[in-house]
Amino acid sequence: MTLDEFDRLFDVFEASAFHLETHQHYAVSEEDERLRAFRQGLPRPERSVRTTPWLRRIAVSTATEGKRWCRVHLIEHPLTEYLRYQLVGYIESQAAGEEIRLADRRTHSDLADLGPDSWLFDAGTANAFGVVLHFDRNGHLIRIEQTDNVRELERQRETALARSLSLAEFLAPHRDV
Repeated sequence: MTLDEFDRLFDVFEASAFHLETHQHYAVSEEDERLRAFRQGLPRPERSVRTTPWLRRIAVSTATEGKRWCRVHLIEHPLTEYLRYQLVGYIESQAAGEEIRLADRRTHSDLADLGPDSWLFDAGTANAFGVVLHFDRNGHLIRIEQTDNVRELERQRETALARSLSLAEFLAPHRDV
């Protein structure tokens, strides 16, 4: 599946988009400037509904179409630099309307078999569909493939949701992040 074909999926789902993230680092060139600012303790370039088409897409589809966006990131401790950086991005995504949750692998052994990264659209409906994302060891996306195993993605979604905390619950004891 090409990136353009993948991008179009976010325009055709009807009710929900769920993202399971399993890696502790992703290499996304669009994040380089923001990650550099984070590392240097500098103000990060603005990322909001006003400046970012992705966040605008989330905001418009949740506010006007009633769609639900949710992600669960399976985390490990200590948090990687990338995950500490990503937590700030999650606050921005949540402000746009995405539900952000985190699940700690060290406290829930049943999370060990979840993955790879995936998107599940319209879970629990007759029109459910999903894609699996494959990354190399350095966090670069190498392949996106549509999957027929929607039932497995739904199982993984339910497990991840049941073992996760909301972003606010996760951040409460980590005010120094």
